Amino acid sequence: MGKSTLMNRLVGERLSIITSKAQTTRHRIMGIVNGEDFQIVYSDTPGILDPKYKLQESMMQFVGTALVDADIILYVTEMMSPDKEHLQTIERIKQGTTPVILSLNKIDLFTQEEVEERVLEWAEILPNAVILPTSALHGFGHDQLLKQILRLLPESPPFFPKDELTDKPMRFFMSEIIREKILRYCHKEVPYSSEVIIESYVEEENIVRIRAEIMVARETQKAILIGHLGSMLKRIGTAARKDMEVFIDKKIFLEMYVKVDPDWRDNDRRLKSYGYIN
Repeated sequence: MGKSTLMNRLVGERLSIITSKAQTTRHRIMGIVNGEDFQIVYSDTPGILDPKYKLQESMMQFVGTALVDADIILYVTEMMSPDKEHLQTIERIKQGTTPVILSLNKIDLFTQEEVEERVLEWAEILPNAVILPTSALHGFGHDQLLKQILRLLPESPPFFPKDELTDKPMRFFMSEIIREKILRYCHKEVPYSSEVIIESYVEEENIVRIRAEIMVARETQKAILIGHLGSMLKRIGTAARKDMEVFIDKKIFLEMYVKVDPDWRDNDRRLKSYGYIN
């Protein structure tokens, strides 16, 4: 729905991976913005879904925790998202006392009359929300969004040092870059059955050596990821390496391997080691 694109624009850095596929974001990712007299900690969570695996249950726990922790709820929805989608979450937001800003995204695809009509519809659904038409892709409405966030934020000491940008380690972003390429180049169930683990991250003077393991649920998925004579894995690896080098401004040597574990999405031990369960 553009929430990760929106957070990246607000933070000014590409912290969350972005694809056209649903369920791209799996973790809760914090982006920290510091001004002369403010610090904003944005929290990008997974999109709301009906869980089918323990993995997805954990993803929804990230959402629930963020709703409890937040000083402001920034609810991002698209112009044509159904009003009755995710009623439980909307009802929970309505019953709470946390200020709500609703970002009505992708307005660049509609007429002004259609946008105004949709704003009125959402005003009935969330009557206490500040509703802002936005375009995360084109940056429209972001200045107004920032003004509203600063207006609603409570005063408090900063939570993080001024030079910090996020709460996640470098290994996390390297794994997310690889997962983004899997989402981009593979189709059907393969991206949703894949997890990327950085087994080794070694910094040398002129290069960073990274060894990554890609976990999938089936042998057929492994075959697709590797491709004929390794062509798909090479394509994913080349694209990922280029983005990694931009991200850390250093040369990367990347090794990737594919393994099969049919139950990883429902295995508590695996999910804990991957950071989905505390």
